[in-house]
Amino acid sequence: MPLYEGRHNAENYIQVSENTRNAVICGTEASLQEIAKIIKEAPGAVALDGWYGVPFRTLAEELEKLCGDKEFIFMDTVYKTPEQIMAYKQEFLTEDPSFGYCNMEGRITDLLEEEKLSALSGRLGKGTVVTGYGAAVPALADKYSRIIYLDKTRQPMLWQMWDGELVPFGATEPRKDYGWKEYYYCDYYLLHFQKHFLMEKMDFYVEAVDFENLKIMPRSAYDEIVQSMLNYPVKEVEIYQPGPWGAYRYRDLWDISGLECNAWNELAGPELSVLIDIGEGKTLNMPFVNLMQYPERLVGKYLHETYPHLFPLDAWLDDGYFPEPQPAERISMPIHTHPDTAYVKRYFNEPIGRYETYYIAEAYEGANTWMGFYNDVDLEEWEAKCRESDNKKEIPDWKDYICNWKSNVGDLYLIPPGTDHGHGGNQMVLELDTCPSIAGTEYSFFSYDFARNSWDDKTKTMTAAPMKMHLDHSFRVSKFRREDYVEKKLRAKPSVVKWTKDYYIDRYSSVPEMPFEIERIHYMKKAEYDTEGKYCHVITLTMGKSARIYSRKNPQFSAEIRLFQAAVIPADFGEYVIESSGEGGNTATLVRWKKG
Repeated sequence: MPLYEGRHNAENYIQVSENTRNAVICGTEASLQEIAKIIKEAPGAVALDGWYGVPFRTLAEELEKLCGDKEFIFMDTVYKTPEQIMAYKQEFLTEDPSFGYCNMEGRITDLLEEEKLSALSGRLGKGTVVTGYGAAVPALADKYSRIIYLDKTRQPMLWQMWDGELVPFGATEPRKDYGWKEYYYCDYYLLHFQKHFLMEKMDFYVEAVDFENLKIMPRSAYDEIVQSMLNYPVKEVEIYQPGPWGAYRYRDLWDISGLECNAWNELAGPELSVLIDIGEGKTLNMPFVNLMQYPERLVGKYLHETYPHLFPLDAWLDDGYFPEPQPAERISMPIHTHPDTAYVKRYFNEPIGRYETYYIAEAYEGANTWMGFYNDVDLEEWEAKCRESDNKKEIPDWKDYICNWKSNVGDLYLIPPGTDHGHGGNQMVLELDTCPSIAGTEYSFFSYDFARNSWDDKTKTMTAAPMKMHLDHSFRVSKFRREDYVEKKLRAKPSVVKWTKDYYIDRYSSVPEMPFEIERIHYMKKAEYDTEGKYCHVITLTMGKSARIYSRKNPQFSAEIRLFQAAVIPADFGEYVIESSGEGGNTATLVRWKKG
């Protein structure tokens, strides 16, 4: 799956103490020297644990040169056999070709040989260094005098996985056949809960995104940086993906090397990373979800207690600009639908369903959205045609079934689960949605994609095989909503909830099953709002050049976002100001949970 990062205006500039800034060591040579010093001075055994993609054997080879007579033990020698590990994973891989079942209760210990683990525990002492995934599992953690955690952000790890270069649990070499389902439905959770456990146990944190540029800091410095980040609006490193409906507005806005069409890009969500500038030329890159170490500060008490470990909000931008007119079969998303919470819990062991909205941020000639079915069509006939096609042959009269709506700037489409729909092109869509998964996955069930070829990113052409459909899931969850229902319930209308002479805030109508509110802040120069200490806001500038968001009580806690850029405003941020840096009207569109 092709994926690109965009780092334009992504830096978060934060203030930390001089002691913390000085404690952060940058550069691989200096970081290795520091790790070697830690090992040599440790009064007992040392653990080097971390996320997938960290080259632990290369790391150990370099440290052995610096540490002399220390004994290095590789954690992969404690794992069960590859056959046993794959047998364990089968429950979570399932027979479903497109989805799996989340390993929410699993821990890395499940993959370890009990006798080997016990033997390793008995060997731990001064001069022993254990490296690899799970080096500091609970059975061993308290036996170490020092624990070092090496972290990696999501995207570089995925590139390794897709290129067949990832070394998974228990392996010593990359496994070319390692599959995405293994990661997203099993291994991610093992890594996540081990990392969560070690955030309270580790003595040092290493940014290991790029082995050629390691950075190390003591736990106290790491903790100050994470807590300081939560004093500010948080910007994330965006990701971009080409696809069969990909368009070209991005070329007017951002320079993304290698990206030849843009189906969508993610502005905010749990799978992204953050860039943190702490001053004096020191910039850190870490997963956004590290901020969930303090969940009540980030998402608020209600969301933390209701969906532990989950950051439940996503913001996406669906590009839809084409310089020349194109047929609907080129510019439209697949016709698809999403599951509700009960469905994802039953079939995938996920905590919340996919609840979606389309906010039309820009509309061009022919802007449109597909949603629902015309009132008088035969829906059994439609399902039969989709099943017969299976996206391998065209359905010539598909437009006779799927209802088409003309779009304009400011339109909001509510898309509760079971609503068949698709972005129709010629518009820029801001998607503000729930994220159903701790791993950051989402659930879209495709029923028809016009039997078109999909995107081949190697040749930069639409020549890859057509996408696979999810017909059983799609028709099982579909509520077959008709045109009248969409018009009455799902074409949301805004109403003013606060008005001043300087700005006003409006909120769109909703339906009971939607768990979040969509609101807009309209202002000429500046406006004010409040998280009330309980609502996390994801805010996107949808009209204007740029905006500075800052705390009303502490204006130094600020961040600047530009057009179509988002910021996550932590729940405990409180009263804030959004201020324009230019002339003319400005609009910021935000999503927040209904309950708090």
